[in-house]
Amino acid sequence: MSNRPTAGRARLALAVAVVLGGGALTALPAQAAPAADGLTVQYRTSASGATADQTEPWLKVRNTGSSTVQLSQVKIRYYFKADSPNTSYRFACSWAVRGCSAVTGTFGTLSNPTATADRYLEVGFTSAAGTLAPGADTGDLQLRFYQSNWQTLRQSDDYSFDGARTSYGDWDKVTAQLAGATVWGTAPDGNDPTDPTDPTDPPGGGQTLFDDFDYGSHTDPALSAHGWSVRSNSGGPGVPGATWDPSKVTFASAGGNSVMNLETSTAGTGASTTQTEVLTKSMKFRNGTYAARVRFSDAPKSGPDGDHLVQTFFTINDLKAPMADDYAEYDFEYLPNGGWGEPSNILYTTSWETYNPDPWQAVNQHSEQRSSYAGWHDLVVTIDDGAITYYVDGQLFGTHGAQYLPERPMSINFNQWLIDLNGQTSTTPRAYDQQVDYVLHVKDQVLTPAEVAAKIAGYRAAGTGFVDEVPAS
Repeated sequence: MSNRPTAGRARLALAVAVVLGGGALTALPAQAAPAADGLTVQYRTSASGATADQTEPWLKVRNTGSSTVQLSQVKIRYYFKADSPNTSYRFACSWAVRGCSAVTGTFGTLSNPTATADRYLEVGFTSAAGTLAPGADTGDLQLRFYQSNWQTLRQSDDYSFDGARTSYGDWDKVTAQLAGATVWGTAPDGNDPTDPTDPTDPPGGGQTLFDDFDYGSHTDPALSAHGWSVRSNSGGPGVPGATWDPSKVTFASAGGNSVMNLETSTAGTGASTTQTEVLTKSMKFRNGTYAARVRFSDAPKSGPDGDHLVQTFFTINDLKAPMADDYAEYDFEYLPNGGWGEPSNILYTTSWETYNPDPWQAVNQHSEQRSSYAGWHDLVVTIDDGAITYYVDGQLFGTHGAQYLPERPMSINFNQWLIDLNGQTSTTPRAYDQQVDYVLHVKDQVLTPAEVAAKIAGYRAAGTGFVDEVPAS
């Protein structure tokens, strides 16, 4: 967090996610396809009229084969007739047992249109959806789609629609593919789901911010031109009387990549304490994927250890009034020496709805892991219309609820600061480093950690050190 006092900070632990463990980002293992009859799709609708504000296909996928299925290899197609040739559609997930953040929806145009179908909704899954064991099903996928202009749509002439189906049953007018092979259902005549088709409404967003942090110094004109601000103004968070020193933000090479280094130092007094922060000048980031590779430090690079240090990667907007409900903040915060009542190292991910600075009151949800995170880590947080999901080194760290979703755009920030001077009372100078390898934001699209790694590798292979396609909000 960047701009509020921390004294008496209380963390409201509404839910704590289980940490699955660390490790470098790796590609998912290949999954062998089961027998051809290994999947069935069940369907019902909760909008049964001939016309509706939105079509609501609710689905379940069942594994009737003998092998475990990786859901990220499954694609389901629901076929329909567009209300007019130029109509565009939008997809939404209302609720899913596997989590809406693990469900994707895109639209395409059929190569061979029929009287009841010229478009399809293709439903897929991210790696976060996990696997489907033999005999198991996905549980409810409560899905919907609607015209972009919210005009009433006609669904009675849609190939895959049946208004009489108000309870789940096998439905062969939707198709299922596994690893590219059709294993369930019958497509409209002349439209094999494995044939190439033309996209109509690709997923919204996709504009990207990527920065490799290849700069000469904090005064490099390119740093400001690329939208970054190096903080120098006074104020919280941190030790009263501390300053934010831009000169302590430096750039170097590590492991063949350029990195940004944030140094925080103290000699045991507020006046001797310098802290560091780098943030985007624009608040234009909201839903989508945020990622950074960050090196946390357990020990100072010089001087005695023990300070209550906070090392961060987060997004935030401004609190317009105490307990304002349009505030938003999503944090990775590493405390190498504890603090906020914790005795030793702990990593938090926290999603904020709002807070009151005085008297302190917080409305948030957090996940935590009490262990050392010294060294480099790949941090990913995704925000969609249903949840906020955090990953560390490719593993799920925590999923937070829809009540914490952002109402307004945010900035992207890194900072390193001291909670207080109680952890180490020495007046001997000491200094701590936090390093950042890259930052990535993809607007309105949820990427898996593996997809993030592939995107970063692609930029680096192409020699791209910076791109910012994200429009101003």
